Amino acid sequence: MIGQETLLKNFVGGRWEDASAGQAIPVRNPATGDVLAEAPLSGAADVAKAVDAASKALQAWRRTPAGDRIQPLFRLKALLDSNFTEIARLVTQECGKTLAESEGELKRGIENVEVATGIPSLMMGSNLEDIASGIDELMIRQPVGVVAVITPFNFPGMIPLWFLPYAVACGNTVVLKPSEKTPLTMARVLQLVEQAGVPPGVVNLVHGGKDAVDALLDHPDVRAISFVGSTPIARYVYSRAAANGKRVQCQGGAKNPIVILPDADMDMATKIVADSAFGCAGQRCLASSVVITVADAEKTFTQQISDAASSRKVGYGLDKGTEMGPVISADSRTRIEALIAQGVAAGAKPLVDGRNARVDGYANGNFVRPTVLANVDPASELARTEVFGPVLSVMRADNVEAAIAMVNQSPFGNMACLFTTSGAAARQFRYETRVGNVGINVGVAAPMAYFPFSGWKDSFFGDLHAQGRDAIDFYTEKKVVVERWPTTWSRKF
Repeated sequence: MIGQETLLKNFVGGRWEDASAGQAIPVRNPATGDVLAEAPLSGAADVAKAVDAASKALQAWRRTPAGDRIQPLFRLKALLDSNFTEIARLVTQECGKTLAESEGELKRGIENVEVATGIPSLMMGSNLEDIASGIDELMIRQPVGVVAVITPFNFPGMIPLWFLPYAVACGNTVVLKPSEKTPLTMARVLQLVEQAGVPPGVVNLVHGGKDAVDALLDHPDVRAISFVGSTPIARYVYSRAAANGKRVQCQGGAKNPIVILPDADMDMATKIVADSAFGCAGQRCLASSVVITVADAEKTFTQQISDAASSRKVGYGLDKGTEMGPVISADSRTRIEALIAQGVAAGAKPLVDGRNARVDGYANGNFVRPTVLANVDPASELARTEVFGPVLSVMRADNVEAAIAMVNQSPFGNMACLFTTSGAAARQFRYETRVGNVGINVGVAAPMAYFPFSGWKDSFFGDLHAQGRDAIDFYTEKKVVVERWPTTWSRKF
C-alpha cells in the first residue's frame, strides 16, 4: 500500500528508486486538503534513465511470443480484481470523485486489460497467394518501440489503462507519466504490474510535470506518444512530438452538448443529464456541459434540472450518500467560479448557483455545487470554453435542425447526445452531427473498450484513437512482404 506523506518513487527497469530531481509537490485530498504524498518533479535525466531501461527491454520483449506476452496481463487483471476496493478508494482520496464513480472508472480500465489479452487474434496480419504467378504477399504487424503514455488527473485509474495494456501486448515497452496531481493510483497499479510478472523495463513510471513531458516528447528513442488532457496542451504535445517524428494520439478537451426534444421522456432525460453534467464534479471529457432544449422542452426541463441540481448531495466521496465530490484543486474552484461569474455578467440567468459552497466538516475542500445557467448566449465565451466543473449551460433552439447547427458550430467534437422518442430525429442527429461519439437517450456516450474513443475536431489530434482496433493499429507498424520461391531453387530429395 502507498503510505501517507511519503515521497513517491519512480519505477525504472524493474526497480523503485528516488528521482534525481530535488523538487516535489504535495498530493492533496481535494475534499479534506490533507497531504497524501509528495510527487517528485522528475527531470530529463530521470526520463532518459526510464527510456533507456525501456529500450534495453524492447528487443527481448518484442521477440516474446504474443501468447506469452499476454500471460502477465491475465495475472494483472486478476490482481486488479482482488485489489479493486483498495484502488477505488485511492482514486477517491486523490481525485475527489465518489466511491461509486471510482469503482465505475476502475471497471472500465480493467475492461481494457481484458480486451488486450486478445492480442494473438487482434494483432494478426493478412496474406494473399499468387498476387502474380508464384509470388505471394503478406502483411505483418510489428511493435512500434518505446511508447510514452502521459495521462491527466481526472481518471487516474482508467485512462492509463486505455493505453498501457495494448502497447505492452503488442510487444512495445512503456514509460508512463501520470498526472502529478493524482499519481498514487498508478503507483499502486505499477506495484501490481510488477507482481504480475511483467519483465523489468517493459513498463516504467516517471513522476513529474512539464519538464518530464518535454523530455519524453524530445527523446529520440521514444517512438510514440499517447496523451489525454486539455485542448491547448494536446495541441502542444501533438505539435512538438510530431515535429520530432513521433507517432502521436492526443485526446483534447470538449464542450459536450445534449439536445432535448419535446417528445423526450423528461423524467429520464433529467436524471441522466444530471448524472452526466454533475458526475465526477463535471471533470470528465464526456461530461455534458450544454443542454439545447428544442421548442416546448425548455420550460419543463429547466425546472426539473434545477430541482435535480439543488438536491444533489455534495461532500467527501467516501462518505455514504455523497452524490458529488469536490473539484481537483483550489485553483480549479477559483477558475470555475470566475467562469460562472463571466457567464452571468454576459446575461446568463443562474437558476442554481453553486459558487461559495461550504460542506460541513470539510472546510478545506475544493467544493463547487451543481450550477445551472439559463439563457446562455451560444456566441458567449462561456458557451465556447471548457469549464471542467459542475456547470450546465442551457440554450434554446426552435427545431432539431437549428439544434444540430448549434452542435456543429462548436470547435470541439467529442460527444453529442439526443433525447427523443423519434427514430427519424435520432437518425438525422446521428447522421449530421460532427462529433466522434454520439449518444441517443444516454448522457455519457463512453465507448466500450472494443470500440475506439473517437473525438473529432479540437477534441482530438491524430489519426488513431484509444481503445479497440485503433489501439492495435497505433501500437504496431505494418510491414508488407512480397516473396517468390521458384520451384527450380528447391532441393531435390
